[in-house]
Amino acid sequence: MLDIGQVILGIAILYWGAEWLIRGSAGIARAFGVKPLVVGLTVVAYGTSAPELAVSTKAALTGHPPIALGVVIGSCAANISLILGLTALISPPKVDRRIIRREVPVLVGSAIAVPILFRNGVLSRFEGYLLVACAIVFTIATLTVAARIDPNDELSPDPVDDDHVDSSTNLAAMRAEEAEEAGASIGGKAHPRSSRGFSLLMSAFGLLLLVAGSNFFVRGGRGIGADIGMSERMLGLTVIAIGTALPELIGSIVAATRGHSELAIGSVIGSNLLNVFLVLGVTASLHPIRLGERMHVVDLVGLVAITLLGVFVLRGSRRISRWEGAMLVAAYIAFIVCAALL
Repeated sequence: MLDIGQVILGIAILYWGAEWLIRGSAGIARAFGVKPLVVGLTVVAYGTSAPELAVSTKAALTGHPPIALGVVIGSCAANISLILGLTALISPPKVDRRIIRREVPVLVGSAIAVPILFRNGVLSRFEGYLLVACAIVFTIATLTVAARIDPNDELSPDPVDDDHVDSSTNLAAMRAEEAEEAGASIGGKAHPRSSRGFSLLMSAFGLLLLVAGSNFFVRGGRGIGADIGMSERMLGLTVIAIGTALPELIGSIVAATRGHSELAIGSVIGSNLLNVFLVLGVTASLHPIRLGERMHVVDLVGLVAITLLGVFVLRGSRRISRWEGAMLVAAYIAFIVCAALL
């Protein structure tokens, strides 16, 4: 019960840490006149990957690389199959054709890169730096494209209108508006300078919460794994991965119930790309990730297979049907079962 309590407490602290970091950073950016859409595509996007980054870094630095790698693989698998599948079951989302041309090829490349990078059993610091560089390049490219699509930083009145922003940009704009409201409550839009100090404190406190939450989460998760005889590899793939993906899962379900299921597509793709490029890259740059524990082929191949299945479902400018959503959820369950048995 103590271990379960630590996991629950860790998830709560990680969630609030990410929220405080996002709001504080957005408040600082707002105070310096940074455009809302830029805040959404940078501060918000990176902030939502903060829980995975904190947990993976903690696991790698404390000598538990299977957990760090399992978090990335498990979180990516949960995003593309479980979250997108549940969203489609609730409210079938419409796919924007621009995402198929732009982000999906990068998504497939990032998934294939994982088994290639681990071909020799270790992800070196240099390879970690390359992944971080990919995250930076992807962010710059996204900002460049978004600036052309939505120059006035206005939120599209219709979230699925192809003549306006796509789902990933629309999601960023909505989250940026939320950050703007939170920032306004800090110092008021009429006095931006007065909010800078408090926004900085919010960001610092958010980082501290992320560190504390990762400690509780990893410690509790390892305790549960030891109690039930679960390996660190499976612990990272399941309990910890789902725990760190919980904010995205809840957010996507809430968006679907409110008729904005399209936003889940951009969120899922962006989260997976940052998990591979940013989380895996930063973790490896701090401490090389060695497999340490025998890593089954099903884990690495399964990630690629689930990603390709997600791409098949996202094909064309159309809606993801409920039966395709059920297929995605079934694929996630099959992935976890095969990882446990093989």
